[in-house]
Amino acid sequence: MIKTYRLFIKSIKLFILFLFFIDFSYGQTHFNSSNEKIRYYKERYKVQNAYEKITDNHGNGFESLYGTRNMRVILFGVAYRGGANNYYHKTNKRDNKNPLPADGIMNLSKEGFSTAVYLYNTNYNDSLQLFVNENSKDTLWYLQNSLNSRAKIRELMLLVKSAIDNPQKGPIYLHCWNGWHQSGFSAALILMQFCKITNEQALEYWRLNTDGLFEGYEHIEKRIYEFRPFDDINISDSTRMQICPCLK
Repeated sequence: MIKTYRLFIKSIKLFILFLFFIDFSYGQTHFNSSNEKIRYYKERYKVQNAYEKITDNHGNGFESLYGTRNMRVILFGVAYRGGANNYYHKTNKRDNKNPLPADGIMNLSKEGFSTAVYLYNTNYNDSLQLFVNENSKDTLWYLQNSLNSRAKIRELMLLVKSAIDNPQKGPIYLHCWNGWHQSGFSAALILMQFCKITNEQALEYWRLNTDGLFEGYEHIEKRIYEFRPFDDINISDSTRMQICPCLK
């Protein structure tokens, strides 16, 4: 019985992902064009490059995004990275190794995000995996992807490409625990895929965004250095100019 139930739940999750990848329109419908969406989030968060933080290490700095930590842009209006504010949470403190707190999921939805991706799997099954905004009826899907294979990395790239192409899909929030290592890894791969930065540039970017805590993560550095973008997942030069942040 338990095995059958688990298979049923897995089937439901796969069906949800299938709907996402065929561009089934749900959730955010606030923008008439991708340009409008990109412009809105650039003006909303006011960061100029890939290093500035929207929320700080304690989750402060942008109250409407409380529940996140060390949040930074990856692609303007498309993808953002950071951590989950658990250890420093003002009212719901818990162990750092956990998914987003409930208010983090709610606030991302209110900010127009369509998807959040937890880059570890610790306690993911205990978290809220679908949030529906009571006022706007917008939805936020909370997915899990540890990026532990090239197939899983491709899945992420297709998710990002869908958010680039469809103005009705809000941004994606990719997060680990602190917003340093695994979220930085995902961001480095995305920047190589869509912004055409080199492996060396991606590695430097990853190190600079760990707040100095990059020692002992040679396994991540190796994967960044060895990554090769997917030839069949592309964007135009004009789109690249709009969404890619400054890395200088």
